[in-house]
Amino acid sequence: MSHQNYQDLLETLHDCMTECNHCFDACLQEDDVKMMAECIRLDRECADICGYLEAAISRNSPFIKELAAVCVKICTACGEECKKHQHDHCQKCADACFNCAEACKKLS
Repeated sequence: MSHQNYQDLLETLHDCMTECNHCFDACLQEDDVKMMAECIRLDRECADICGYLEAAISRNSPFIKELAAVCVKICTACGEECKKHQHDHCQKCADACFNCAEACKKLS
């Protein structure tokens, strides 16, 4: 299947990656960075898997379904952690993560 067939998912993955990177950076600026440690860790994991799945789709990897299943798991974990924090960047990140997880479920 051509990567053009995945255009909506590619945009969703990219949006999630961008929100996670923003949240990661914003969490590092918070007063209590230690309190944000798990959020920061999961932001990195989520941004990385979204970027990797985006690249895998664009090169028509034979592992798209497997990677999408992992992406669902990581996006869900990141979204759950981010929604615990009241910061605007965390709430936006949680929304992007849950949206991405739902989109990836359609592949896995």
